[in-house]
Amino acid sequence: MSWACLCDLMSGVNKYSTGIGRIWIAVVFIFRLLLYIVAAESIWKYEHDEFECNIRQPGCENVCFDHFFPVSHIRLWDLQLIMVSTPSLLVVFHVAYRENREKHHNQKLYRSSGEPDGGLLCTYLVSLILKTGFEIVFLVLFYKLYNGFKVPRLVKCDIRPCPNTVDCYISRPTEKTIFLYFLVATSCLCIVLNLSELSYLIFKYSIKCYLKRYIKKRHGSKSDCHKSELISQNRPAAPRPCPLNIQDECEKCSLLT
Repeated sequence: MSWACLCDLMSGVNKYSTGIGRIWIAVVFIFRLLLYIVAAESIWKYEHDEFECNIRQPGCENVCFDHFFPVSHIRLWDLQLIMVSTPSLLVVFHVAYRENREKHHNQKLYRSSGEPDGGLLCTYLVSLILKTGFEIVFLVLFYKLYNGFKVPRLVKCDIRPCPNTVDCYISRPTEKTIFLYFLVATSCLCIVLNLSELSYLIFKYSIKCYLKRYIKKRHGSKSDCHKSELISQNRPAAPRPCPLNIQDECEKCSLLT
């Protein structure tokens, strides 16, 4: 996939993202995807060939390498990038669905505010939750599979068909450890950005709903006051009291009332 196609694919997300979301996209493209293409792939390219044990027993090196590296770091990093970027496609598909509906009705159905709203807001929030969840899952997976984020220089293996405990050496452990620490740092940064954007959107939506409810309540109270004022203006006047000292006037008043 070319850079142009990738940018077109993410344009729907970038258009409706907040400032925090645009920072997340920059971090993923520059500090993760570009770093993977330029440097990380070459570092782990020959990791199996450069894994050496101090014994020539057939099958021993392969078994030990599979035990200490059940999944290659670089392949697990590939899978992490794919899974973390996939939830953004939900927003892209939702935007495409909106544009298709507007094209079908030949009119503008949604206001273009540059920020997610309505159903698109729900889709955007779900994508943020999924991205945060995938980041956390892969960090835990890295830690569990490799017993931490540090690549050791020497590992000891006693798995069959090795006849005894053998020493196996990993190539360029310091360089690989530095890149793993950078991977963890960028993943944590993306988690912080996702949680910050999620909190910001929820807070903004809550304030918006509160203001709408408050304005509606004020408008409703003014309408009730206006109705009561109209009723009071149309109400007939109360009858005047009869003078007690004039009998004729009382009779007139009683007839009128």
